[in-house]
Amino acid sequence: MSQITRRALWTMAAAAVLAVGALTGALAQGMATKLSATLNGASEVPPVTTAATGKAALTLDKGTKMLSWEISYSGLSGDATAAHFHGPAVAGANAGVEVPIPVGPSPMKGSATLTDAQMADFLGGKIYINIHTAANKGGEIRGQVMAAM
Repeated sequence: MSQITRRALWTMAAAAVLAVGALTGALAQGMATKLSATLNGASEVPPVTTAATGKAALTLDKGTKMLSWEISYSGLSGDATAAHFHGPAVAGANAGVEVPIPVGPSPMKGSATLTDAQMADFLGGKIYINIHTAANKGGEIRGQVMAAM
């Protein structure tokens, strides 16, 4: 094999490695899914009469199964005493806690690594968020997690 042919083969191999690396990076970026929820008392089961509202912005990295969130709220009847992701459940149904949310002032930020089943429930719209207060121990506001629009 001539020197020119070897150099051409090495150049093509290097270009292929770079192309695979770029494609892998592009695929990894495509692994993040944006989710959101709008929280209110009417979505609680049973419904709660409250002026409180909330919004949640979530990112789910399907490659690492890492869920990150920022949940803002206002108008609660008192301090938030607990907050959770519940599921699996569709809107109008109750379910157990899947992922606890550390309670704090608005906005509450955090992250957690999900199981495969939890990830499927988040992506399938079968998870809801609720925020509890002393006056509403079962939850004062709630919102179903859905794909962000």
